[in-house]
Amino acid sequence: MSPVLDTAFIPPRDREEVLRHALWESLVAVDIDHRPPAEDISVRVGFDAIGPLRICSARATAATLRRTERLARKDEEPAVFLSLQTTGTSLVMQNDRQCLLRPGDLAVYESTAPYTLLHDEGINDHFFRFPRAALALPERLLRDVTAVALGPDNPIARLAFTYFSQLAVSDEMHQGVHADAVVEPSIELLRAVLTSQHGNSSLTKGPLEATLSLRITQYIRAHLADPNLSAAQIAAAHDISVRHLYAVLSRSGISLGDWIRTRRLAECRQELAGPNGRLRTIAAIGRNWGFVDATHFSKVFKQAYGTSPRAWRDQNHPRSSA
Repeated sequence: MSPVLDTAFIPPRDREEVLRHALWESLVAVDIDHRPPAEDISVRVGFDAIGPLRICSARATAATLRRTERLARKDEEPAVFLSLQTTGTSLVMQNDRQCLLRPGDLAVYESTAPYTLLHDEGINDHFFRFPRAALALPERLLRDVTAVALGPDNPIARLAFTYFSQLAVSDEMHQGVHADAVVEPSIELLRAVLTSQHGNSSLTKGPLEATLSLRITQYIRAHLADPNLSAAQIAAAHDISVRHLYAVLSRSGISLGDWIRTRRLAECRQELAGPNGRLRTIAAIGRNWGFVDATHFSKVFKQAYGTSPRAWRDQNHPRSSA
C-alpha cells in the first residue's frame, strides 16, 4: 500500500502533527488523543484508493479518535466508514450507541455525525471510506446500523470481512482494470451487509443478488481442494438452482469448469515453485488441489503453461549436481 507513513522516521516532537495532517488529508478530519508521550508514539499507516473508495491500514500505539460535532458540521462530502477489527478490541461510539469490536468483527459509522473510536490496546485495523451517495441507502437505515458490531452471526458480514481484509492488502487490486472491476462489487457487498443487518428485505434483495457472483467465487476458492466440488454443491450452498448458478456466472463471463480448473492449476503451479515444492510428489500436490488423476493433471498443466509439472518444478528447484 502506498504511500506509507512510519513514525520511526519522524522526530518525536513532530509526530502528532504529521499524523494528524496525513489523516485529515487522506481520510477524514478527526482529533487524535495519543495515549503514550510523543517519544513513545509508534505508528505505521498506509493510504491508498480504489476509484472513489479510500483505504487506510494502520498499526499504532493506543489512541482515541474523535470526530467532533464541529468537524462533522464542516463535512462537504458525506462518507460512510467501514472498520475491520483484525486483532485486539476497540470501541465504536455514534448516535447514542456503542459497540465492542473483537477480531473478525466490522462496524460502520458516518462522517456527518460525531463519533469516537477507542483503541486502548493499540490499532491493527483496516478502514475503508465509501461516499455515502454511492451506497444509495436511506438515512434512517444508515443511522440504525452505525456503531453496531457486525460479526460471525451475520454470514454476509463474515464474507465481507474476508473480502475487505484481502482487498486492503492486495496492491494489485488497487490499480488499473483490477481496481475498476472491484469498485462496484465492493459497494454492493457493503450494501448487502447493512441491509441484511437492518432486516429490510426489500432493500436486501438487490444487493444480495448483485453480490451473488462474488459470494459464489469466494466459496469456490475456499473449496478448491475438494475433489468432489460440483455445480450442485455450489448451488445448494447458496440456496439456488444449478440453472441459476450457471446464469449468474455467465453474466460475469465465467465458465464454471474452466474457472475452477484455472484456479486449481495456479495453486499447483505456485506450490511446485514454492520452497516446499519437493517435499511431496507431483501427484500428491495435484491431488491436494482436486486433480485425482495424475496423468490428467500433467496434461492440463502442460496445456495451460506450456511445460510439464515436473519441468516447472525442476526449473524452480534445480537438483544439486554434487
